[in-house]
Amino acid sequence: MKIVGLLLAAGSASRFGSDKLRHALPHGVPIAVQALRHLKAGVPETIVVVRPGGESLFEGENVVVCPNADEGMGASLACAARAAARSHPGAEGYLIALGDMPFVRPATIAAVREALAAGAPLAAPYWRARRGHPVALSKIYFAELLALRGDEGARKLLAGNEQKLVKIPVGDPGILRDIDTPSDLLPPLRV
Repeated sequence: MKIVGLLLAAGSASRFGSDKLRHALPHGVPIAVQALRHLKAGVPETIVVVRPGGESLFEGENVVVCPNADEGMGASLACAARAAARSHPGAEGYLIALGDMPFVRPATIAAVREALAAGAPLAAPYWRARRGHPVALSKIYFAELLALRGDEGARKLLAGNEQKLVKIPVGDPGILRDIDTPSDLLPPLRV
């Protein structure tokens, strides 16, 4: 099954105080580059969506600039879907990951991809009964991806089709750990 990974890296990072996607993790790799590495480990064909001026972080990658990224995640996701239609016209599904989530394990991404490849119309990982990222959508939702607007992303689409969502239990707290502020980079508390 031809699945395209869509990395959304077009946010404004206003709460972080600087360009969080370029901020280096302790091992020296920028946050968004680490997120892309993990995505590509499970979905080699990827598109990275950035805001104007964000291209240089992803040298050599399939990057698309979203001119209306300021409208929110929905606009960025619709931009990614349009780019996928041009560069991967036979795609049968899409795995959507976020550039500010570098701690999602490659095994989790592979599990979500496999659920989609096995016929799930929608798939998402769950840790302790909480849905996280990445999420996967079959091509049957392509028109809905193109119609997304605002800052909601695919949340409304998933909520409206919850009965079709394949929930994948994972032991990966990284599916919930996005980076919004510098304190989000601190090691999580053990619970």
